[in-house]
Amino acid sequence: MSDAALIEIKAEARRAAFARRKAAHAAAAPGAAGRLSEVLAGYRGVPLAGYMPIRTEIDPLPAMAEAAAHGPVGVPVIVAEGAPLVFSRWEPECEMVDGPFGASVPAKGELFEPEILIVPLVGFDRQGGRLGYGGGFYDRTLEKLRAKRPTLAIGFAYGAQEAARLPLEVTDQPLDMLVTEAEVISFG
Repeated sequence: MSDAALIEIKAEARRAAFARRKAAHAAAAPGAAGRLSEVLAGYRGVPLAGYMPIRTEIDPLPAMAEAAAHGPVGVPVIVAEGAPLVFSRWEPECEMVDGPFGASVPAKGELFEPEILIVPLVGFDRQGGRLGYGGGFYDRTLEKLRAKRPTLAIGFAYGAQEAARLPLEVTDQPLDMLVTEAEVISFG
């Protein structure tokens, strides 16, 4: 398959997944992060990074706040296009400033390396595949972190974001686990 064909197939998969996510977000009941909190309770004190939700992303902040009481929690910071993410320490109620792509980042900027990443996504499949926004930031980041040490990638999404199969490339980093508002799925 040509690169152009794969790009178009991924773009169509993204459009469909965005539509499903938007509908799921509009219908979501409060407390969707409850399952994520349950999963993270098994990793108390392990440095982790979540994300500041934008648009219709499922909100991990309640689970992140619980985890911050037991160890370091951070959020991603984009430093440059084509570069891996770095992670700035986050705490509930910390001062935030606008970062690239509309996501807020901590004003203080205390960097650290997480061992667990709560990964936002557009779509997922039951084989551990993840479809992101197309910038490759999480793929580059996971590749870099996993080259140093085991790094757990936990996708967090609405169940409606599931696809039967995603168009993936060899550079796409797999998820280890996926948490939805209704279930926890472990891969491999």
